[in-house]
Amino acid sequence: MSADGLRASVEKMRGDGVAEAAIRAFSHYYRQLEAGETGLLPEDAIEPVGELPTLAELPHDEAAEREALQRTIVLRLNGGLGTSMGLSRAKSLLPAKQGLSFLDIIARQVLALRARHDARLPLVLMDSFSTREDTLAALAAHAGLAADVPADFLQSKEPKLRVDDLTPVAWPQDPSLEWCPPGHGDLYTALVTSGMLEQLLERGYEHAFVANSDNLGAVLEPRILAWLRAERIPFLMEVAQRTEADRKGGHLARLRDGGRLTLRETAQTPPQDLTALQDIARHRFVNTNNLWLDLRALDAAMRERDDVLGLPLIRNRKTVDPTDKRSPAVYQIETAMGAAIQVFEGAQALQVPRTRFAPVKTTDDLLTLRSDAYLLGADATVALAPERAGRAPFVALDSDYFKLLRDFDARFPDGPPSLIDCERLVVEGDVRFGAGVRVHGDVTLRSPNGGQLAIDAGSELRG
Repeated sequence: MSADGLRASVEKMRGDGVAEAAIRAFSHYYRQLEAGETGLLPEDAIEPVGELPTLAELPHDEAAEREALQRTIVLRLNGGLGTSMGLSRAKSLLPAKQGLSFLDIIARQVLALRARHDARLPLVLMDSFSTREDTLAALAAHAGLAADVPADFLQSKEPKLRVDDLTPVAWPQDPSLEWCPPGHGDLYTALVTSGMLEQLLERGYEHAFVANSDNLGAVLEPRILAWLRAERIPFLMEVAQRTEADRKGGHLARLRDGGRLTLRETAQTPPQDLTALQDIARHRFVNTNNLWLDLRALDAAMRERDDVLGLPLIRNRKTVDPTDKRSPAVYQIETAMGAAIQVFEGAQALQVPRTRFAPVKTTDDLLTLRSDAYLLGADATVALAPERAGRAPFVALDSDYFKLLRDFDARFPDGPPSLIDCERLVVEGDVRFGAGVRVHGDVTLRSPNGGQLAIDAGSELRG
């Protein structure tokens, strides 16, 4: 039956114009799924990572940095719609700081780097069909940003598969829900199928700094670029010390078999090993998804492997309609782009300060970013305020009242509270904040049962 499923999936992809290389990649993972692969990586197959080189240890060579920047691009993943926050457009267009969107700030960061280092430094986005139109319109407002390569390329898509027979699911109520992105590991295939990789190499670009568009701490660091170029490192992952906020996320590890570095995501962790996954003292490093690619090494690897890089499978079980748990159960076949650290011979990891890792996945993160705990510099860099000593406050807002952006904004009508002196802010229930509220230390707020707690303007909250 699964043979019919693969055939039907391939026909569906071809009928929708999906590139042949993307179809080959999908078929590769489909056969793994058909053979019973789960993508799980048990604790006894890995071991913790010891000491790593750090950003602070890297040399500073201005001439080498300037030369390397002439052959480098900034590549941002921009396919997400922010649906977890109730958004229906690119999350990067959401206001982030001082009325500027994530995309505005990223564009300004690139322009500032160009001016400082006299570099061409293109900004390239991996968009989805859902984010492309709005994104390109927003980029057009930034004069001088255009470069000698296209501003974006498109990620691929693949059919969701029924759990019961591995056939592509049909959902006439909303056919768009029959499709899913292949995870951000699709980056490598999409670079090839779009022709972007070929264009970059033709124009003399050799390296790419890759980051998510929701991580404004991820600014290209020339010292890292010059170092990896001098050391001929084909793939580099930036990692940071894990904190309480990273307990449920993926981490860096080392394979016991062969000793290569690997990335283990939560979806790859067997249930009995979740405690080990969440042990931040054992597995100390979180993948920031700030990656550095040698484009020539990537091109050689893709040619050698017929455009299938061979990243570890992630089998993600969901329902075809994420908002309807009664809809048919489906598998989404995914890969993680950071997992390429396992593929490239000589790949390395570099420990960086937490300031380079400030992703906004929830409104908890958004509140922290919009607050005074983070500062927006004149060169559009976003960094923790000096008073924070490199540590972001921990924020946990009640998802029943703050998960969706419209509900979140309604409860902070006059902007975020001051978090510069906050260690932890936990909000339980329905709480509305007035203007000029300041949070100090460790604060928990609970609304009365069935009611709303109003925090008066100018309140000082302590303990």
